[in-house]
Amino acid sequence: MFAKVLLLLGLSFAAVPKNDKPESLVDWSSERKLTWGDFQGKPDPATGNAALTSTSINIDYSYNQKELRYTIRCQFDPAKSWGRVRNEHILGHEQAHFDIAEVHARLLYKTLKDYKFKPATVNEDIAKMYEAVMQRHHDMQSMYDTETDYSRNPKIQDVWEEKIGQTLATLVTFADYRK
Repeated sequence: MFAKVLLLLGLSFAAVPKNDKPESLVDWSSERKLTWGDFQGKPDPATGNAALTSTSINIDYSYNQKELRYTIRCQFDPAKSWGRVRNEHILGHEQAHFDIAEVHARLLYKTLKDYKFKPATVNEDIAKMYEAVMQRHHDMQSMYDTETDYSRNPKIQDVWEEKIGQTLATLVTFADYRK
């Protein structure tokens, strides 16, 4: 018998609850980039942000005394994502937020692959691993926005896009977490 657990972190740039319609979520893919048509939410009138990207990294796992099984998903939520200023530069900035989430989904997978399974402490162990990776995720997202001045610094934006692309490339061996 397997015990089953689901962990979820959303980033709108804050935690968001699990979407009621998971079929509406978009899985990260190197072949499919975001388009403005994906941003279906209404802009928040309380903020001056040009756009907002809502992403989540989910882990669903089960285990018994002999093995641990898990699946990870990195997803974009169209219903909670919006664009007030819709141009290619802003779209690139928002795509990079989704790409940063993918970096951390791969890091979570790497962390789980390195984990020495202990049935007695598996729930606590996975929670700690997840929280550590998600803290790094949050920190990187914040640093990205701060350093790019929320997309207003195109030169630094280009540097970040290159950095994110290189990081994804170095983690390519962990891109198969969707299996």
